[in-house]
Amino acid sequence: MQMASFQGLLETLFFIYAFYYVFKFLARLFLPVLVKKAFEKSGQNFQQQQQQQQQNNPASGSDTYASPISPKPKETKKVGEYVDFEEIE
Repeated sequence: MQMASFQGLLETLFFIYAFYYVFKFLARLFLPVLVKKAFEKSGQNFQQQQQQQQQNNPASGSDTYASPISPKPKETKKVGEYVDFEEIE
């Protein structure tokens, strides 16, 4: 069984501290590049989807979509009969 030493504790704390700052430094270098590429790729995907949508649905001279409006609202289901209870004295 090994005993923990003060020197081992200091080495461990040093490695944790060094790893933290190396990771922080590398994140500052590479994270902006990675985020920029992700935004560019999502923009390209969006443009491709728009082009596919336009190719599948050719414009008929109107840019708006008019949904048919039903003249009567749908009736709700009648589940049961209303019963009014009275107290008995």
